[in-house]
Amino acid sequence: MSKPPVHAFFIGRALAEALYEQLESTATNALSELGKFDAEQRERLRQFTDRVVERANREADSAIQARTGTASTIQDTQPADLQATIDELRAEVALVRSQLQRYRSTLT
Repeated sequence: MSKPPVHAFFIGRALAEALYEQLESTATNALSELGKFDAEQRERLRQFTDRVVERANREADSAIQARTGTASTIQDTQPADLQATIDELRAEVALVRSQLQRYRSTLT
């Protein structure tokens, strides 16, 4: 090229295109890494939540086993047994009330 201004224009244009490609590549890689990081954090949060729920279920099962003395779990209870469970609880409450009344009557 014989004209320096024309040559400078093409050099500037090539430089701008190269910088644009480099910026595009850098932005793409940064967004890719951000997406990976976000996915990893979501997976870690899901695993943590699963562990917490699992631990809570184990502790609830242990509490139920300790209370009833059997190996039954909440999942083993049938919906049809709900009324029977309510009736048993009402009977226990009535028994406790009667024992409390007897205890109070012996105090006076």
